[in-house]
Amino acid sequence: MELIIFLIIGAVAGFAAGLFGVGGGTIIVPLLFIVFTQMDYSPDTVMHLALGTSLATIIVTSISSLMAHNKKGGVMWPVFKNLTPGMAIGCFFGAGIAGALSGTHLQLIVGTFLLWVAFNMFTGGKKRLATDVSAADTVLPSTPKQLVAGAGIGVASAIFGIGGGSLTVPYLTRYGVVMQKAVGTSAACGLPIAIAGALGFMVFGMKDHVEIPNAVGFVHIYAFLGISVMSFFTAKVGAKVAHQLSPTLLKKCFSVLLMMVSCFFLYKGLF
Repeated sequence: MELIIFLIIGAVAGFAAGLFGVGGGTIIVPLLFIVFTQMDYSPDTVMHLALGTSLATIIVTSISSLMAHNKKGGVMWPVFKNLTPGMAIGCFFGAGIAGALSGTHLQLIVGTFLLWVAFNMFTGGKKRLATDVSAADTVLPSTPKQLVAGAGIGVASAIFGIGGGSLTVPYLTRYGVVMQKAVGTSAACGLPIAIAGALGFMVFGMKDHVEIPNAVGFVHIYAFLGISVMSFFTAKVGAKVAHQLSPTLLKKCFSVLLMMVSCFFLYKGLF
């Protein structure tokens, strides 16, 4: 039964990863939180386990998603190279920061952050959006500034257990990048974030001498395998759908998804 649940989570998360470029973390984290709670894991480690496992599964999801987006020319590789070093370093040490926070504090932080992002994404839909990829007026910051931005995104991604899409997509669209390219580049950036974050949660989890059944540090092995297998295939489907939707519609759908997840975590953190 547990394996079936993990496969279902993987199917839903994979589709969301391809569609929104979020690495599936915004879906995986709340669902794993519910599942691990029902499995009677310690309340002090449930949120950390959900975050670490989420990042581990995003490794596979991101590979599938970025391949699909790259075939459609949706990945800005020069931007990827500028953001990646900071993202990897920031995400690894961000896992250590997350490990030092309580589960309740993590829930409130994640909920508040996603609500803010959802609001900005939704209201941003009223502004002019580039609808033609070739005509997008893109002026990105300098390489050093992109490196610093990547570090910030990396730290936040570890604390939120996501592939960075919740920050990378708004960051790129803010500078005029068309939504499809922002989603594609975000999907690519999710790979170094996921690898560094998963390693961080395993290292810091073992360093704190946390013993969780079927887990290495804060990464649950069975959940990782079940979710990864299914999400690898459904991420491709989500990516195809993303390129069939208008930038404005995609942006509003993304914001609604984040708003729903944020309300869930705020409710759990407060009550």
